[in-house]
Amino acid sequence: MSMSPPPGWYPDPSQTAAERWWDGSAWTEHRRAPAPQGAAAQPGSGPVPVPPGPGAAAHGPGFSTTAVQPLPARTGGRRAKAVALGVAGAVLVASIVTGFLVLQDDDGDPTAGPAPATSAPPAPSPTTAAPTASPSPTEDPDTLVDQLNGITLPVPDGWEKAEHTVGDETALQTPGTYDCPGDPGLCRHGKITSQTATGTDERSPKKLATADIKDAADAAYDHDALDRKPFGGITRHEQVRSGTVAVAGRGGYYVRWRVYTKDGPGGYVQSLAFPSSTGSEAMVVVRFQLDAGAGAPPLSDIEKVVDGIRPVGDSATGGGVGSSVGPTP
Repeated sequence: MSMSPPPGWYPDPSQTAAERWWDGSAWTEHRRAPAPQGAAAQPGSGPVPVPPGPGAAAHGPGFSTTAVQPLPARTGGRRAKAVALGVAGAVLVASIVTGFLVLQDDDGDPTAGPAPATSAPPAPSPTTAAPTASPSPTEDPDTLVDQLNGITLPVPDGWEKAEHTVGDETALQTPGTYDCPGDPGLCRHGKITSQTATGTDERSPKKLATADIKDAADAAYDHDALDRKPFGGITRHEQVRSGTVAVAGRGGYYVRWRVYTKDGPGGYVQSLAFPSSTGSEAMVVVRFQLDAGAGAPPLSDIEKVVDGIRPVGDSATGGGVGSSVGPTP
C-alpha cells in the first residue's frame, strides 16, 4: 500500500541539481539549490526558490514508503558542493602564493629569478690618431713665450717656467723654495717677469725703467702682495748699473740695484724697458730678481736673458746689455 511522503525538500523531478518543496500533497513553486545538512525543512528558510522549469510536475512523487529516501541525493549534493568549495580554496591559495612571489620579485628579491640579460656594449669603432702638430714656441722647454707682448725669453740653465703667475705677466723662476728669513713664507732665489707697462703713457724706456726700479725692489725684497715682509724690509740700496741696450732689435734701457735687507743677504733687482715689436708697440717692462746669498743663480743669467729676447717667430734679431742701437730718450 502506497502513502504520500511527508512535507519537505526533495529532488525536483523537473530540474536536476535543484530541490523542490513538497507540502505533503503536491509540489509547490519553491525551489532551491541542494541545502547543506541540517538546513530547516521549511519553504521560507532555505535559499531563494529556483524558478520552475518547463514541464514541471504538478503533483507528488507518488512513491511508496520505501521510495521516500531523498537523503542520498542531498548527501551527494553536499559532497559536490564540498568538492567545489575545496577546489575554489585551492585556487585561492595558489593565487595568493603566486601574488606573493610576484611581489617578492618586484621588491628585488635575488632569489625571485635570474636578472634580465643585458646586451653587451657595442665595441668601440676604430679611431684614427690625430696628426701630431708641429712644436710651438710654448712647447719648447728652453723658451718662454710672451704672446701678449710678442716676445720670447730664453730659459737659462737652472731656471724653469712658472706655472702660476699674477695677472697677464709671464715668468721664469728658480726651482725649489726656502723659508723666508723674515715673515713666515716661502721664498725663491730668483724670478724674472715680463709684462706690459700699464697706468702710464710714458714712451721713454729710460724714464720708464728709472721709475719702475723702486717698485721692482719693493715687490721683491720689502713687502709682498699680502703685505708681509719676507726679508724684514729694505734697509738701503745702491745703483750698480744702468744704460741703453738693444732688445729684440729695439732700443731699451735698464737700471740695476743692489738691495740690502734687514733679514737675509738681500739681492739684486733690475728693470728693463723697451717697446714691443708688435701691434701698437706698447712699452714692455722685464723685471729681474736674484738673491745675493748662497744658492742664488749667477748675475750673468741677467745678461743671458736680455741678450736672448726675440720677437715671436724671429730667432735672428739680437740685443743685449751694452749693445747700443742709437740714442735712447
